[in-house]
Parts: sequence; C-alpha cells; structure tokens
Amino acid sequence: MLSLKDMVEDNKQVTFLRFKKGELWYRTEDGFDFPVPVADVGNATMLAKDKALLFMRHIRRQIDLLNRARIESRILV
Repeated sequence: MLSLKDMVEDNKQVTFLRFKKGELWYRTEDGFDFPVPVADVGNATMLAKDKALLFMRHIRRQIDLLNRARIESRILV
C-alpha cells in the first residue's frame, strides 16, 4: 500500500465515486478508496474532483482502519 504522502504529493487529485449510507466515497489517483462522512462536511462544497491534500484526514483514517483490520485478521488465524 502506498503511503499517505505518496497519495497526496505533487498536486494529486481525488475523484468522487458514490454516495452510500451517509458517506461520500472518493478515490485517489493511485486507486485508493476512502469515505468522507456527510456529518464531517458541514457547509462545504464537495466537488467531483478535488486536491487529495484536502482529504488527508479521511485518507489517513481509512489507512489506519485497514491496517487495524489486517492486524486483527492475523491474530484470529
């Protein structure tokens, strides 16, 4: 998996994919999908394409979630 820095550096963008169960799903140029809870959006305008740097918090949250899931799955085996 790419690092957070790799996903947001050099003015990379994210693209909106879908809205599902209160979350806006975006994809980085590197193919990493992550959710943005609608509750976090407030009055912001969410664009179909935007700078990945603006979504660092949400990308990091998804990376951490996936890493925890990998660790837990190793413990269960």
